[in-house]
Amino acid sequence: MALGRARRGERQIDYWPGFVDALSTLLLVFVFLLSVFVLAQFVLTQEIGSKDDAMARLQAQIRQLTDLLALERANDSESESQMGALRASLLRLEQERDALQQAATAVASPEEIAAAQARSADLARELGQEKDAASQAAAQIAILNQQIAALRRQIAALEQALDISEQKDKESQARLADLGRRLNVALAQRVQELTRYRSEFFGRLRAILGDRPDVRIVGDRFVFQSEIFFDRASADLRSDAMPALDKLAEALVALEKEIPSDISWVLRVDGHTDNRPIATPLFPSNWQLSAARAIAVVQYLAGKGVSPQHLVAAGFGEYQPIDGADTDDARARNRRIELKLTER
Repeated sequence: MALGRARRGERQIDYWPGFVDALSTLLLVFVFLLSVFVLAQFVLTQEIGSKDDAMARLQAQIRQLTDLLALERANDSESESQMGALRASLLRLEQERDALQQAATAVASPEEIAAAQARSADLARELGQEKDAASQAAAQIAILNQQIAALRRQIAALEQALDISEQKDKESQARLADLGRRLNVALAQRVQELTRYRSEFFGRLRAILGDRPDVRIVGDRFVFQSEIFFDRASADLRSDAMPALDKLAEALVALEKEIPSDISWVLRVDGHTDNRPIATPLFPSNWQLSAARAIAVVQYLAGKGVSPQHLVAAGFGEYQPIDGADTDDARARNRRIELKLTER
């Protein structure tokens, strides 16, 4: 009766680890896509940073030129006010000269005429100086107008360069967004292709193994009881396990020829033990035992022609049980070797 219950327990398929592995595979794909997105964001940030630096320099130049233009305009206004003062002074001097001339023509004493002539000469000198000053101010205003026109041209050129830079920045962002979309599509296609090859591999392996009660399919993994390959507390492959491994190696070699080289994939061999502690000179813990068993399977497959680049060995010890019960049947189920075709 106990044997019958054990066999019925072995026939039960535990779907939960399969769901966990499927979710872990989706999580790995999501993490990979997120890494690509972060990388694209980093490149975009670098490019935008350089654009921002250039735009900041252009804006600083525009502000500097604007300040110069304001200064020149202030100087222009000051020159205009000086010109107005000079014109008023000239008008006053001319009026005073005319008054003196009129006074000179009127009846006056010789002393008054001499004083008027001296004053007229002084006014003529002041008038000449004022005219010279007015000419210099007019020349300075002309130069300032030329400088203002040149500054306006420089500001217009800088604004045009800034517009061009902003347009290039928008185009770069659009190209990066398009690149991200194309990359996501390519990644999705690669995942679909690997899923198709995984299904083909499962079909071949199922045909090779047949309906063995000690081999189960859990999610996207083949689960072998450790006793198929190893004796108790040993990591040496049993001789009667080698024919099945030979067929597995043949299927993997054929699969390597079919999967395109640009698809990164590996066959992961996971070693698991039960929760009974082990402490031998060769295996101080269940971790060492599970890892040694996975390595033994990987080395045998590599010796049969499977590329080592497509093989991974992992030891999980007793820390990933598929049956948490504290019974001999549960411990037997937990002692296992799992094969999983997955992304690298």
